[in-house]
Amino acid sequence: MSTSVCAVRKSDTDPGVPDSRSAGRYLWWLITSQRHRIVTGSLLGSLWMVGLTLPPYLLSRAIDDGLVPGRSGAFMGWVAVLLGVGVLNAWLGIMRHRTMTKVRMDAVFRTVRSVVGQATRLGAELPRHVTAGEVVTIGISDVWRISQTLTITGPGVGAALAYVVVAGLLFSVSVLLAVVVLLGVPLLAVLVGPLLGRLQSVETAYRAHQGTLTARFVDMAGGLRVLNGLGGKSMYAQRYGRESRQLMAEGYRVGAVTSWIQALGVGLPTLFLAAVTWLAARLAAQGSISVGELVAVYGYVAVLVVPVSFFIEGGYDLGRGLVAARQVIRFLNLRPERPDAIPAATPPPTPSELHDPDSGVTVAPGELTALVGAVAAETSLVVDRLAGFVDSAAVWGGTRLDACARADLRARIVVADNEADLFSGPLREVISGRHDRDERTLASAVHTAAAQDIVHALPDGLEAAVTAQGGNLSGGQRQRIRLARALAADPEVLLATEPTSAVDAHTEAVVAARLRAARSGRTTLVTTTSPLLLDHADTVYYLVDGVAAAFGSHRELLCSQPGYRRLVSRGGEDEDGDESGDGDGDGDTTHDDRRPGPSARPSERTAR
Repeated sequence: MSTSVCAVRKSDTDPGVPDSRSAGRYLWWLITSQRHRIVTGSLLGSLWMVGLTLPPYLLSRAIDDGLVPGRSGAFMGWVAVLLGVGVLNAWLGIMRHRTMTKVRMDAVFRTVRSVVGQATRLGAELPRHVTAGEVVTIGISDVWRISQTLTITGPGVGAALAYVVVAGLLFSVSVLLAVVVLLGVPLLAVLVGPLLGRLQSVETAYRAHQGTLTARFVDMAGGLRVLNGLGGKSMYAQRYGRESRQLMAEGYRVGAVTSWIQALGVGLPTLFLAAVTWLAARLAAQGSISVGELVAVYGYVAVLVVPVSFFIEGGYDLGRGLVAARQVIRFLNLRPERPDAIPAATPPPTPSELHDPDSGVTVAPGELTALVGAVAAETSLVVDRLAGFVDSAAVWGGTRLDACARADLRARIVVADNEADLFSGPLREVISGRHDRDERTLASAVHTAAAQDIVHALPDGLEAAVTAQGGNLSGGQRQRIRLARALAADPEVLLATEPTSAVDAHTEAVVAARLRAARSGRTTLVTTTSPLLLDHADTVYYLVDGVAAAFGSHRELLCSQPGYRRLVSRGGEDEDGDESGDGDGDGDTTHDDRRPGPSARPSERTAR
């Protein structure tokens, strides 16, 4: 029993390997990934569609056989059969709809899992390949359009079979009527075909613009506070409004084509029904067919409206599904710049020295090392190389980092980026990261990051909800939560970029002392220009143009390096505790002239 449960769980979580060679092949992969369900849906759809053709025949028999004096028993018998067929067809319709809903949901979640898996494989390289807005559009819009396309496999197959059955039944009534139906339905498809091609064209343009606009919206939402501070909110709002109007115009073009398709999908079958009924009425008036057969013909053609509408809707869904599938496979075909193939080397088994030849920085195992530079991007680049995020000559215990498997590096080296993402959820889960942490570990991490006041201020403490990107927290609170998350991971090597740039001097002093104690004997690197942190470092590297110009203790560099002294002494009164922060008591500071801010580039790293 346990084996079967494990198998079910694995099938639920493993989407398989998608066929991303083309949009059509991807849709076919979604079909073949759930063959049994597709076959069941097709069978139920076919039986349901064919079942719709039976009532006209039964009704014609009831008229011709039952409406004869003395044949009331036959009439009641045909009525009973008609009722039974109606009940059976209702049940088939329910089961068809239920099965096709499962088919669509399977396609949705299979696509979502494939997209999430690809995003995980790209990792820190994801922002360099695609915007967050594009990923959001794929997850919200494209997956549903793709799933809707699979409806073709159920009622679509049934519609084709019903078309053949109706044509056969009409042959038993009139060859002329059968020929009209056989030629008329393909003619309807030909009339709608050019519009379906036009739909794909305008839908592709609309989808591309939609992804761009969503990306802009995500960027605006993420940088709203910065835009408010710089006074650029109105400019971005105007640009967004202008592009929204352009998207609306493209949406009108899509809507115009869609309205014609839908109008023809209803109107053409109705006109076709009228034409065939008129022809059948003339044949009945001439005595070529009976009254019951006339009723049957009307019923057959009326039923035929349903499969014809499915043909047109199926073409419409297929066109939109192909557009959406192209966006999905474009994302799935992105490849990491550093594919994680068979590694040529393994990281050192014991704590070892990290060295970056490009900058001359060496991080000794078990020590607290600090990087100081006037340009935050230069110190961040050193961190990227030491973490193995970019190809470089950086080594760990003599082993090149770019020759190691990234999974091995991530398991032992954690980068606590000052702008790393904060996901929504309970504060406990936000701090715990991808692994559950015990209460002692969480309490220690929160204490070291001086974040107890955050926990106590929230109504539910560690169970309080944190919104996406920590939107319900202040800047200093988010920074301390990020640091607590990195500390809770308790990595062998912790690389922290500007971990205290958004907190006041008092909180910074507390964090500096506690960080030194908590990471005692563990390898730690921080990038900062804060004297309060630098005074606790074993070794400080002073970078000029991204290269180590000098290294030593903080006080040694103050005495020997005028440039270093000027850099870290900005607002030097902070060392005397004169800075009061933002005055709200939560440890935040809205202005900090002591040191340059964190890199303005989008974060590519997340502490785990």
